[in-house]
Amino acid sequence: MADYVPPNTNGVNPLTRTASAAVTGGRLVETTTTGAVGPAAAGAKVVGVAAHDAATGARVTVWPLANVEHEIEVLAAATVTVGDGVVSAAAGTINTAVIATAAAAGTLIGIATTTAIAPAKARFVGRG
Repeated sequence: MADYVPPNTNGVNPLTRTASAAVTGGRLVETTTTGAVGPAAAGAKVVGVAAHDAATGARVTVWPLANVEHEIEVLAAATVTVGDGVVSAAAGTINTAVIATAAAAGTLIGIATTTAIAPAKARFVGRG
């Protein structure tokens, strides 16, 4: 995938981490070990979005979630609607969730600001 830059960064700067597994730019990542990230699984506690592809062991730039508007691919066969709670889905994509339930589980990553049907991308404002 091409390099990823969020549609609206609100002045937030990206971080740099080590890829514990191959990551794809524009996909969600989660912390795997101290200082390392890997592709986010469904329901993961996501730390951000990879800014570019990176092989295992390589350095990867990560855009954090908090206060940044991201645009991520919707999980296959899913629909995201404006105002939905957003959580991680398979392979670093996004899906919807009940806001209160996902927040209580610590898996809520943001609130959708656009509507999209897979395989399109939906935007969401990230929660920290």
